[in-house]
Amino acid sequence: MTTALLTHADCLDHHTPRGHPEQAARLEHVLHALEPLPLMRVTAPLAAEDDVLRVHPASYVAELRAALPAEGIAKLDADTFISPGSLTAAYRGAGAAVRAVDMVLGGEVDNAFAACRPPGHHAEHATPMGFCLFGNAALAAKHALDHHGLSRVAVVDFDVHHGNGTQDLLWDEARALFVSSHQSPLWPGTGARDETGAHDNVMNLPLPPESDGAHMRRVYEAQVFPRLRAFAPELLIISAGFDAHADDPLAQLNWQTEDFTWLTQQLCDLADELCDGRVVSTLEGGYDLTALAASAAAHVQVLTERSA
Repeated sequence: MTTALLTHADCLDHHTPRGHPEQAARLEHVLHALEPLPLMRVTAPLAAEDDVLRVHPASYVAELRAALPAEGIAKLDADTFISPGSLTAAYRGAGAAVRAVDMVLGGEVDNAFAACRPPGHHAEHATPMGFCLFGNAALAAKHALDHHGLSRVAVVDFDVHHGNGTQDLLWDEARALFVSSHQSPLWPGTGARDETGAHDNVMNLPLPPESDGAHMRRVYEAQVFPRLRAFAPELLIISAGFDAHADDPLAQLNWQTEDFTWLTQQLCDLADELCDGRVVSTLEGGYDLTALAASAAAHVQVLTERSA
């Protein structure tokens, strides 16, 4: 058994303005850092329309398609841009997440990492936001529940920004537990502790600016891990953003690379205990290229160690 790496060159054809933090170089740096690792490299398929429509209405997809420019770059909001190849890239990211679930639940691999862009966890039901077009983690969770017939899926999001999109898409889904740790205050301004979902299925853990990895570890040990054990998921999905790193320009949580190693180890321990080690991870943020590459490699290294 092994760890699958799902990606596609189409994800490099999503273009943003010069100087934008969500740039193609992010994925290039991640993939270069993963080259030495023993991974099953899988071409990310395009998501089926039915999979996308599990979380987004057809009208929203049509609006994105209509917004595609013939050339150049178009603005969807103050932070989110779209270019001729962006929707294909988004379909690859969604398809990677779905295929990763299929491979893990089908016993083809122990765990999987979907390295695609644009990221997904800010995309709401019918609103692109925060560099994101499709809610890949929520889409993967719904696929596991509806297509594979699971009863409980947990999504843990450790990106430095609150996963408002995943929360929106899973708010009414009693079969899914969404856990987000994130800096607060910080964009997008959501993720308060009292945002708990329609079925008490959302857990938000705001972390103060200028805290650090030691603070994060205490919060996860005291709150997240007990909640995951109580929920007993049959699959663990990780929204793996690496912008909590001390070198990231967009936030101030001051984690180090070894903090991502520790957190991944702990989450994999829980997955071993609760769901036969079944983990699907999907790339979210991280905007210092060196820190992103090192942290993503540390994260995936742990996944490969669990599948050895």
